[in-house]
Amino acid sequence: MAEDLNEQEPTAEEKAKFEADVLKAAEDAMKMDGSASSPTENKVDAERHPEEQSDEGSSPDAAAEQPADAASEQPAQPAAEDPTIALKAALADANDRNLRLMAEFDNYRRRTAKEQLELIETANGKLLEKLSEVQDNFERAFASENKAQDLEAFEKGMQMIYNQFAKILTDAGLEQIDPTGAEFDPNMHEALMQQPSETVPEGHVVTVFQKGYKLKNKILKTAKVIVSSGK
Repeated sequence: MAEDLNEQEPTAEEKAKFEADVLKAAEDAMKMDGSASSPTENKVDAERHPEEQSDEGSSPDAAAEQPADAASEQPAQPAAEDPTIALKAALADANDRNLRLMAEFDNYRRRTAKEQLELIETANGKLLEKLSEVQDNFERAFASENKAQDLEAFEKGMQMIYNQFAKILTDAGLEQIDPTGAEFDPNMHEALMQQPSETVPEGHVVTVFQKGYKLKNKILKTAKVIVSSGK
């Protein structure tokens, strides 16, 4: 009876403390079980996903290496060229073109001069060929077998030769200057003397002593004249 009296029932406070101790002990036991199993689970996860862990583990190094690789893969910037090199090349090219142009112009000048000389020689050849016919006619007219007592026939023959000669000169572009009665022009006339005239006004040509000649618009020979001094 004494023992039964001594073993009294626990109070409500003691029951609550006991339950709290039991819960804490259970939680501690569960924590210990979780920490013990984590290495194994980590090992299993590593075996199942080696690539993911390798990526996760190496991500900082890979992130550090990527900029270096990107920098190495970028093409190297070419060094700036010396501007004097381009200028020297342009100057050499310009000098070469200038020399070529000068050589071509010199060849053109020589070729043109040669062509002009050939043209003049050809023109002179044609003119001389026609003048040689006039000379042949003079020789025939003066031949002993063609001499005649008829002076009128001889004069007529000379007139025909003269007309032939004048036609050759006219066809070649030669033009006579006959300024009789015209106003004196020092560019085309050469005054030999002055003399008074009742019919020709002062400063005009009274007499033509020798006719002048011009080719196209070029004066070959001025006319020699006598100029009127008036009344």
